[in-house]
Order: sequence, then C-alpha cells, then structure tokens
Amino acid sequence: MIDLAIIGGGPAGLSAGLYATRGGIKNVVLFEKGMPGGQITGSSEIENYPGVKDIVSGMEFMEPWQEQCFRFGLQHKMSEVSQITKQDKIFRIHLSDGSVDEARAVIFAAGGSPKRANLKGESEFWGRGISTCATCDGFFYKDQEVVVLGGGDTALEEAVYLSRICSKVYLIHRRNEFRAAPSTIEHVRSNSKIEIITPAVIEEIKGDKAGVTGVLIKHTDSNTTQEINVMGVFIFVGYDVNTATLKQDDGSMLCECDEWGSIKVDLSMRTSVSGLFAAGDVRTQAAKQVVCAAGDGATAALQAIAYLEHK
Repeated sequence: MIDLAIIGGGPAGLSAGLYATRGGIKNVVLFEKGMPGGQITGSSEIENYPGVKDIVSGMEFMEPWQEQCFRFGLQHKMSEVSQITKQDKIFRIHLSDGSVDEARAVIFAAGGSPKRANLKGESEFWGRGISTCATCDGFFYKDQEVVVLGGGDTALEEAVYLSRICSKVYLIHRRNEFRAAPSTIEHVRSNSKIEIITPAVIEEIKGDKAGVTGVLIKHTDSNTTQEINVMGVFIFVGYDVNTATLKQDDGSMLCECDEWGSIKVDLSMRTSVSGLFAAGDVRTQAAKQVVCAAGDGATAALQAIAYLEHK
C-alpha cells in the first residue's frame, strides 16, 4: 500500500515529493511515464525564478530538482496512469499495463499544455519567437513590437501586460467581438500601445535561422493580406489540462472540476474528495508559473501529511 501517490513529475509534483518525504511520509511514489521535469524542460531560457541568477535552459533548471527530491526517499515509477478511482477510502491507481496500485492519499499534478493554433510555421518556430507565456518571455521583447493571437480573457490580459514592456502590441482575432470580460475589453481598447486587428487570421509565421521575423495575416472581411515584421508572436488560443485520468467509468469526474476541466481546489489544494489534492497548472486559476507550481506542490504535500496523520 502506497501512503502517498503523486501523479505528474513537473515542478508541482517534484516539490510535493520533496516536502512529503522530508515531512516524514515513508512510502511516497511519483508516477511519471518519462523522466521528471515537466513542460518547463522545453523552455530555452529561464531567468525569472527567484534565487537563480543565471539564465538557464529548462532542462538545466530542472536537473538538480530531480536529484534533490529523490535524495529523501521519493520513489519514481515510470508507468502511465490510465485512471484514478476511489473505493472504500482507498485510491486505486490504474496503470496502462493493466496493473493497479493502491494509495491512501493522492496529489494530482499532471499539468497541462497550451493549445496550438496549427499555423504554417508554428511548429518550425515554436520556442524560437513563438511563446504562450507573456510573463515568462515578454522581457525578451522589451521596446520591440510583438503580435498576440487570441480573443479570450488570457489573450487580452497578456496583451495588456506586454504593452507595459513592448513598444507596440498587435492583437489579432478572427472575430470582431472578443470573448473576454467587458472591463478587460475596454482596457485593451483604451490602450494606445495595442493595435486591434479584427477580423483577421494569421496565414503564416515567417522566420529564418535566428527565429521569427514576421507574420502574414489575412483580413477576412476584405480578403486582403498584410505582413507585419515582428520577432515575437504570443499565442493564446486555449489550454488543455491533463485531467482525463480522473474520468470515471460512468463519465463523471472523480472530483469537482470547472467547465474547462480544471480541478477546483481551496487554498490548501484540497479537492472535493477527501485525501485527493491538486497542484500546479491542473487546478483552477493556476498562474502557470514554475514558482507558483512549486508552491502548490509544497502546500499540497503539507496538507497530505496532515491528512495521513489524522487518518
């Protein structure tokens, strides 16, 4: 019997493992099919994590996390989790090979990933001028012009954020109307550094060996094209959270989730199911920053320790 199962090996999962094992839980198993590290290992540069003064790649940044977290007894099981259920106060971790592990408590930190727009040039220049995080990468385009693609709250909020750093922000959306909150839309429309281009779509993201050099857009109302020379393109067309393994046989979710599938938690990372905690990008209102995910993981672990001691 596993005392604590951690699903996901990104910053939230690894931090949870560190705090849980150092906190005295003896049998803690982290389920991650590949090597731990998470989505951040694909980032080319990280410079905004407190205490890390050098600019490092995501792979370099996460390498010491693994060594530190496993030092205190965290176990890594390289298996794919297909479903998580709960029966008689015990969680059942169903694996893709058909086997089942049992656990007294679970921290779910499977993360998620930004949706891609399926644009020409998107795959080629992903991470080389194309970003899905203004907080992470906006500083690299200080006093430059950038493009933001999207029409929801995230796209508009990030466009406003980028306008404080960049000389100009081109906000491109396929419809004339935005899906964001009215106050956010008004904030964007009143911002002199944001140029709204609607209705329009990006036909192609162009670039060279150094990265993005511009975008070719199509104005769908006039059927005309326009090329904008920029080195940065920020895409905000949605986010997929990895909560499929929480779906039960009857189609319901193991715990309460919002309309987008993100897990609802309280400030202690507790879900609606006793003994199940969620941390990182998979929870509602996640900031999607490494430092925040790490904090979530630590909080969830401390609560899991209290839960197991009480039980």
